[in-house]
Amino acid sequence: MMKRYGFALAALGMICLVAALAGYAQEDVQYVADTGFHEKLRPPVYFAHEEHNERAEIWDCGLCHHYYDEAGVKVDDWTTEDMECSECHLPADGDPIPLATQYHLRCKGCHAQAKEGPVQCSECHRNR
Repeated sequence: MMKRYGFALAALGMICLVAALAGYAQEDVQYVADTGFHEKLRPPVYFAHEEHNERAEIWDCGLCHHYYDEAGVKVDDWTTEDMECSECHLPADGDPIPLATQYHLRCKGCHAQAKEGPVQCSECHRNR
């Protein structure tokens, strides 16, 4: 009898864990939000993460959530999905301009290379 309750409790715990993690699933991401941007110079970028990746056929999380080792070499087996970009791309003085530059290089650079997607400021930074 104890084994049955133990199994049921473990199963319930797993269900709760999955439900909690689902709250942070990629399909819930609707805007580019990074705490590195303290003052907003433009409206936030609407970004439906899952819809974007499906339309762009992006299946490799490391394409955007990349990780580089101390020598500056990209590590293909690691991703930074659990981190904000500002954790690596914000200089010690807190200046958000390099962070914005990194977002622009990543997003606009990919759009320009694919010859598809927005590249002008107002195409991404829109009032909704």
